[in-house]
Amino acid sequence: MTESYEKDDYMSDLVNFNSPVSSHNHHHHHHHNHHQHQHHNLHHQTHGHHGSNVNNYSGGGVVVVVEEVAAATAAAQQQPQHFHQCNDGGDILAEEDEMLLWRARRQIQDPASQRLTWYKPPLAVLVIKKVRDSKVLLPFVKLVEWLIQEKHMVVWVEGAILDDPLLTGDKRFTKIQDKLITFKDGRDDLTDKIDFIICLGGDGTLLYASLLFQKSVPPVMAFHLGSLGFLTPFQFDNFQEQVTNVLEGHAALTLRSRLRCIIVRKDKTEQEISTFKSSQDPTTNILVLNEVVIDRGMSSYLTNIDLFLDGKHITSVQGDGLIVSTPTGSTAYSAAAGASMIHPSVPAILVSPICPHSLSFRPIVLPAGVELKIALSPDSRNSSWVSFDGRNRQELLHGDSLHVTTSIYPVPSICAQDQIADWFDSLAECLHWNVRKRQKCLDELSDLTGSGTEDSAIEEIERGMENLES
Repeated sequence: MTESYEKDDYMSDLVNFNSPVSSHNHHHHHHHNHHQHQHHNLHHQTHGHHGSNVNNYSGGGVVVVVEEVAAATAAAQQQPQHFHQCNDGGDILAEEDEMLLWRARRQIQDPASQRLTWYKPPLAVLVIKKVRDSKVLLPFVKLVEWLIQEKHMVVWVEGAILDDPLLTGDKRFTKIQDKLITFKDGRDDLTDKIDFIICLGGDGTLLYASLLFQKSVPPVMAFHLGSLGFLTPFQFDNFQEQVTNVLEGHAALTLRSRLRCIIVRKDKTEQEISTFKSSQDPTTNILVLNEVVIDRGMSSYLTNIDLFLDGKHITSVQGDGLIVSTPTGSTAYSAAAGASMIHPSVPAILVSPICPHSLSFRPIVLPAGVELKIALSPDSRNSSWVSFDGRNRQELLHGDSLHVTTSIYPVPSICAQDQIADWFDSLAECLHWNVRKRQKCLDELSDLTGSGTEDSAIEEIERGMENLES
């Protein structure tokens, strides 16, 4: 996958969240044996011009389809029939076609049309639970037991949880412990081994899932065990019914974009830099779901950072640092720094300064297809530090640079209701967004209990003036 595709076609092809296929006829589907895990493949299909767009990918032997039903289908059927079909799939009225010097590439995608369909029943499920939280243990055991005994699924868990004495002392867990497949973070590669992910706990569990899959990510179903989180919309009370609905394909999806981050050290040649950018090697490419943060570390000096957009110098940041965020991360650190909150389906990159020493440096929203380069200014008094979703903190020295683009591998997050309802529910629950005491209507105001006429109001003012004069 070349970088030019990632930059130029991201806005139209974000939903192609695995390796896109260039052919225009993708009416074939790949079915893989579960024991022969292969790379995730995605095909973009168009069934007629005004039909449904379908994106599918295979992971761990299961092909997942994201259906995008064109929102304009009904309206288009009522339009006059004298259309010209463009090479890129757009239709224009014949008489307008002669006057236009341009054509739109794509119709606007309705995010609510993204649906999940399984071509084959998912077999391998990864269960991620919140660490060091005793309240998660019982739900975890109930879920794993149900998945194995009722759904006959292959359950993967992190090996470290088997060292938890509270779990190992649970009789129900010991009966199923030998049926679990374990992995070790940082050692085992889960690529193409997992069909489906279930998270139990806070938003950090979904961030951890994103960390584990630095390329294609299976669909993620996240349960909150307590207060609702931004990324965990499902309640656990009736988990059997909800998981069954998802396994049967009754689910909406939010494709949460991630940022692809590459640190280029000052001693790297142009050829090495080009190789880094064109590869998808997880050792040189770090994908983040929330944000990448550049800060001044332990230094008491202001950090001085140069910001470039597509190779052009935009500005210098003098302050505590800079936040480069995804729309998903716009409700996290970025919101605390004063930036706008953006729906996760919006293709964008947010750039927010941290305590800038300027009265006019406002956060900005950039198109998702641009490349950002961040480097220390030559006259900066100190180095800077960079962290990725709060992890993997590294020092950025003079001559080093950080390159940030939007990844072609988003996180397909399963919705409890739909994209819109889930997001606004999380804003209301987590941030109490726009919550205030309601203003009373005029009829309820105690100081206007009279006739309410204009004359009575004037008389009241005149009496008040007389009292002041006396």
